[in-house]
Amino acid sequence: MLPFDPIWVRSRFPALSQEIDGRIPIFFDGPGGSQVPGSVIDAMSRCLITANANAHGAFATSRRTDEWIASARAAVADLLGCDSDEVVFGANMTTLTFAFSRAIGRELRRGDEIVVTRLDHYANVSPWRALEEETGTIVRVVDFHTEDCTLDMEDLKRQINEKTRIVAIAYASNAVGTINDVAAVVRLARAVGAWVFVDAVHYSPHGPIDVRALDCDFLACSAYKFYGPHVGILYGKRKHLAQLRPYKVQPAPEEVPSRWETGTLNHEGLAGLVATIDYLAELGRYVSPSSANRREALVAALEASRRYERELCEQLIAGLLKIPGLILYGIADPARFDWRTPTVAIRLAGKSPYTIAKELGDRGIYTWHGNFYALGIAEKLKVETEGGFLRIGLLAYNIREEIEQLLQALEEIAASE
Repeated sequence: MLPFDPIWVRSRFPALSQEIDGRIPIFFDGPGGSQVPGSVIDAMSRCLITANANAHGAFATSRRTDEWIASARAAVADLLGCDSDEVVFGANMTTLTFAFSRAIGRELRRGDEIVVTRLDHYANVSPWRALEEETGTIVRVVDFHTEDCTLDMEDLKRQINEKTRIVAIAYASNAVGTINDVAAVVRLARAVGAWVFVDAVHYSPHGPIDVRALDCDFLACSAYKFYGPHVGILYGKRKHLAQLRPYKVQPAPEEVPSRWETGTLNHEGLAGLVATIDYLAELGRYVSPSSANRREALVAALEASRRYERELCEQLIAGLLKIPGLILYGIADPARFDWRTPTVAIRLAGKSPYTIAKELGDRGIYTWHGNFYALGIAEKLKVETEGGFLRIGLLAYNIREEIEQLLQALEEIAASE
């Protein structure tokens, strides 16, 4: 492996060199949506010029659309380690999760149980909660340890039983960065014959995913979190995609996976998605020239990104812990950073998260404030009624100098009246 080169990475992202209000902005808002490479923008534009037609027609631009769709499935299959006919596209992870929860709900009976967690984004909680009233299923909620915001695995073991049919789990928390041991969760679910639905939206830019190794039944993510456009992605085991009954219009295709894709897809978004994955593969070949195929290059890219982001995270958290009056939520010990993404939630004494985000934004440093739809975390940590958290999210295009600017700004804000 060659050294990770953040300057090479940054050169691919036009937004990183733009001026806003006379400043070059610093983007620490990645957990809410990343910036995109120029090649992604070009691909979407090219699609709208050369293939702006619906699918399955008997003419050239429609055939090109069919090619984009097939290319997107193949690219995602390489990204997730599955087959292309196990890839479903939709508006976003939330919409896909609601659609699949409805279909799964058709197979559930009164008294069946679903397990969710307080660490999750509510896109992987609310769809399952809705089934309680609709089907008479019981939803059990797994707690987390407040001292480090890690999942309570003993509580998980207690909640999973012979009545469990679905375990819904986040790969990583979008609020506090915790990475869950998904493989261990799958093993617990398998022991009672339950399916596992994984929300990988937040984890997807921070490390490689192998759905075969995880043995999960479903895994959902959104391309706009890993440098792409607004396209939702869902992997489902082929047997589930074939056996479950989707809600669909009568003339729509019956074959897998098209039967799950309601209406017309975002074709230009899929073109951008292919370019996104090709960018990651290019990065992988840059850091690992011996990569034999796109899958190997993608794994190399995300492994290199993870190592680089960990270095940045260590710098960020070490600096944050020196600021008077600052509370950091989540794993703070560098020895345990294999179990966190570089996404950090904080509060400052005497300052609302909105106030901090506004003061940072006025300085050209972009962060998020609120609960980030991780309502269970905000309520459990008793910050929901106090404006939630300030969230700082690092990605592979961030650099050390940006973190130093952030830390200096936070020190000044903490010291101000």
